[in-house]
Amino acid sequence: MIQPYKGVGEPLIDIGRVEKFYDLGKANTVRALDGVDLKIYPNDYVAIMGPSGSGKSTLMNMLGCLDTPTGGQYYFEGEDVAEMDDNELAFIRNQKIGFVFQSFNLLARASTLRNVELPLVYAGIPKWERQEKAYSACEKVGLGDRVDHKPNELSGGQRQRVAVARALVNDPSILLADEPTGNLDSKTGAEIMELFDELHSLGNTIILVTHEEDIAAHAHRLIRLRDGKIEVDQVNPGRG
Repeated sequence: MIQPYKGVGEPLIDIGRVEKFYDLGKANTVRALDGVDLKIYPNDYVAIMGPSGSGKSTLMNMLGCLDTPTGGQYYFEGEDVAEMDDNELAFIRNQKIGFVFQSFNLLARASTLRNVELPLVYAGIPKWERQEKAYSACEKVGLGDRVDHKPNELSGGQRQRVAVARALVNDPSILLADEPTGNLDSKTGAEIMELFDELHSLGNTIILVTHEEDIAAHAHRLIRLRDGKIEVDQVNPGRG
């Protein structure tokens, strides 16, 4: 019997009855999220899955404080997100959540080190400290010998590692990855997932959105969405 998921400790994220509706006019309303309850705990490794239109991208944007709900409550590390101003939300996105996207989102003319430094620049960290932290993050993802290379001098897998290093550089509470292997071949994708597995073993909390079962199999917890609702939230039966 597959067990429902039970977390340990106080949740990093706690959302209750969260809704996100889009009014398309003529009495046509899309319920992208329809009463979602979800808790994310420290050192969780979560895969969020669902068919197109299920609400998984909307949920990812909500978790990452990139969008606001139509209704419901969202608490991040015990703080009510609805009560936060733009500066406080920007702080969470910069300091507390590391984002990894399918398309890498790297600056084409900047070196690996400079790309990884960017969140530290926005945080106002001094140059010497930025470079030290960025180099450490590059080493953590196996790019210590590629810090001077620009994106066009790197393979797809290496570019994604740059994106992961950039996400990790501020030592965030959560790593949020949207289809992190979507632009990679299967071999390179497997290498990136090995990196995520290692990061999780080091204590990182990881949430990944994917439509691929073999990618989701790396996670310890599986959430399936359908029609804006959580259909399944359980210990991952595909693990391993």
